[in-house]
Amino acid sequence: MTSYAERLSPSLPVYIAVVLVIPASILIFAPINLVLGVVIGIVLFIACVVALVLGSPIVRVGDGELRAGAARIAVAHVGEVDGFRGDAAIAQTRTRLDARAWIVLRGWVKPVVRVEIVDPHDPVPYWLVSSRHPEQLRDAILAEKSAQR
Repeated sequence: MTSYAERLSPSLPVYIAVVLVIPASILIFAPINLVLGVVIGIVLFIACVVALVLGSPIVRVGDGELRAGAARIAVAHVGEVDGFRGDAAIAQTRTRLDARAWIVLRGWVKPVVRVEIVDPHDPVPYWLVSSRHPEQLRDAILAEKSAQR
């Protein structure tokens, strides 16, 4: 049973920016054929939107594990969990980031959750995961960990 799930899909400004492929395509193909430019622009826009949606990772907590995109770990191997917003989140993704950390970050989702990994066989010290609701994700991980004990 899933206690938390979130798709890290792009925000509206990202989709608005992607609309710019339509006039760019028209500009490129107008000297050849204006209709071709419009058609190619629309097809490229749709392809970009599909790629953004399908490429958006899902963060899920349930069934005794944490999943972030393609990665998964049993909550039994999870230590301390902290959520960060604002400047603290920026520091986690820049100056405080360990090169060994497993990261699932999306630029359009600023808050992050830092999940300590306590498995002695895992070389990754922690996961850093984008989340629009870091407090809810943190609470779901801790609740799942408590339920597994």
